[in-house]
Amino acid sequence: MGTFLSLTLVILSWALLPSTRTEAQGIRSSHLLDLLIRDYTFKSFNTTLPTGLPYLVRLPANFSGIKVNTARFRCGSLRRYGAKVVEFHLGVGVTIHSCVERVMIVSQNLGYNWSSIYYQNYDLSGYQLVSPVLGLLAYNAGTDLNSGNPFELGIIATEANPIKIDFKNVTRVVNNSSITPLCASFESDGKVTLAKQASPYVCVAKRNGHFGLIIEKPSPAQPQSKKEKPWKVAVGSSVGAALGAFLLGLLLVAMFVRVKKRSRMDELERRAYEEEALQVSMVGHIRAPTASGTRTTPSGMENEYLAPPR
Repeated sequence: MGTFLSLTLVILSWALLPSTRTEAQGIRSSHLLDLLIRDYTFKSFNTTLPTGLPYLVRLPANFSGIKVNTARFRCGSLRRYGAKVVEFHLGVGVTIHSCVERVMIVSQNLGYNWSSIYYQNYDLSGYQLVSPVLGLLAYNAGTDLNSGNPFELGIIATEANPIKIDFKNVTRVVNNSSITPLCASFESDGKVTLAKQASPYVCVAKRNGHFGLIIEKPSPAQPQSKKEKPWKVAVGSSVGAALGAFLLGLLLVAMFVRVKKRSRMDELERRAYEEEALQVSMVGHIRAPTASGTRTTPSGMENEYLAPPR
């Protein structure tokens, strides 16, 4: 019985929103995603939406991860007072191009999963998103939100009061303090415009569109090296220095032994040469030079002296 009831609910849900479910499963275009969000936003209101009050739009399960907030304003009031719609702050002096009376402001937070669609539609090679893509769009909004075909309007801010986009509460923290995220603006012509942040995790823009924070991807050939702890560096340096001193000591000892041995060999060679030139014999425990056994023939004077008298 429970299985039959679940199957019936699934069939009814497919029957009620067949086109939305089918399209959501095969979305490959960021523009198509905007149109689907726009249509569902307008269809979700059966009554007149009060002016100036923000509403959270509940999307079907196929769009899980996307958050949409909307609010309707009078064009003149929006210009005089500005407005804040979730992460977007529209300053005083903002104008809505081609606005007749009222405008519907739609704020999108595509989350990290749906933001990946921008890798398919824009050239983000060498960069990676560290925030979800946030969208700010405007549509004409009359008295009856379900009548007619809503078309997109342009939001134009002044130089002194640009549109501020706050990423503080939706961005992954960048642990590397040496890397500063850049503001990326995804233009309708497929180009990506990069700019510095106005303040940490806050970007500014002069027009409506889609925005995100990006950083450069680390090079595969040169991965980011982890900083060694100071005590590890000190211990490594000490061990290296001690090893170097030990090897140097061994080298000096080896050189000293070699010189000493060479000096001893020279001394032995010198003594051998002297002993060979001057014969040495042992007299008890004393080495003493000895003369040759050959004697000279006595001279005639010696013979005369030794001869007996006649």
